[in-house]
Amino acid sequence: MRDATPSRGPAANGGSFLRVLLLGASGQVGHELARALPSLGEVEVVAPRRTANDAWPRAVDLTEPDSLRACVREVRPNLIINAAAYTAVDRAEAEPELAMAVNGLAPGVLAEEARRLGAALLHYSTDYVFDGSGERPWREDDPSAPFSAYGRTKLAGEEAIRAAQASHLILRVSWVYGVHGNNFVKTMLRLGRERSRLAVVDDQIGAPTSAQAIAQATVEILAGAGGDLARFFDRAGGVLHFACAGETSWHGFAQEIFRLARACGARLAVQDVAAIPTREYPTPARRPLNSRLDCRRWRERVGSAPPEWRTELNACLRELLRPEHINLDVS
Repeated sequence: MRDATPSRGPAANGGSFLRVLLLGASGQVGHELARALPSLGEVEVVAPRRTANDAWPRAVDLTEPDSLRACVREVRPNLIINAAAYTAVDRAEAEPELAMAVNGLAPGVLAEEARRLGAALLHYSTDYVFDGSGERPWREDDPSAPFSAYGRTKLAGEEAIRAAQASHLILRVSWVYGVHGNNFVKTMLRLGRERSRLAVVDDQIGAPTSAQAIAQATVEILAGAGGDLARFFDRAGGVLHFACAGETSWHGFAQEIFRLARACGARLAVQDVAAIPTREYPTPARRPLNSRLDCRRWRERVGSAPPEWRTELNACLRELLRPEHINLDVS
């Protein structure tokens, strides 16, 4: 990880200065957080990456607890945001130890260091901690029963944070996509340009949630904390679910991507998107059929509702299809 130049917002939030250690700034959510956090006010965002160099702070290896501890102790943040994760769901089946080091062990180390400093920890988790059964949206207190290596490692991370007894907020999200990084939206745009016919699973149901919406939701809940994040997380933290409003299948998601992309002027070759069951698209890791997340607790604690998924997708596509995103070559 590399170091990033600290960011300062234009005005203080409640007169307090906030130093944030942001892990995973090169990922989808982390990239949007780096852009959104300065809106909180007087904020310094320290975002190390994985490549070693001589700049401050030192490089961080998420698989090495001593490296994580050294980074936290050097930065001395008020808030640690862990947006870093091993997200290769299928590869995790063959690399469970590596996935566990990043998703399961590292969050516990961060929580221990947060508690030692009196800092707060905000960590992102996933609907994969559930077994994907039924049709009811998952509530925060529903029993966890992950059936993939990825899900098991993410649940282990949650448990390690709770065991450390740090002031924390675990934000479970699902079906994440964004302008930055690899994701379903970009894959569909590429395939939609290259092929006339596609087949997409239609029996897995969830809410597509943009990285930008997650970052804005994070800023919103932090803005309500006032000057004492640790006390706020002790009172209103724990686990919260956040996903965009509404639901669809991956097939419905793909169709909406193509419809909105064409409305934005994209030239696509795809003419037919066939709906297929999960059994016709086998993968190394089993996917949950039900990824719905119940966000009522979010609305109660934050006082606002998540944005509608189609609105967020439209905003993401409009940015993706701007001329400067020429690497996609979809317009």
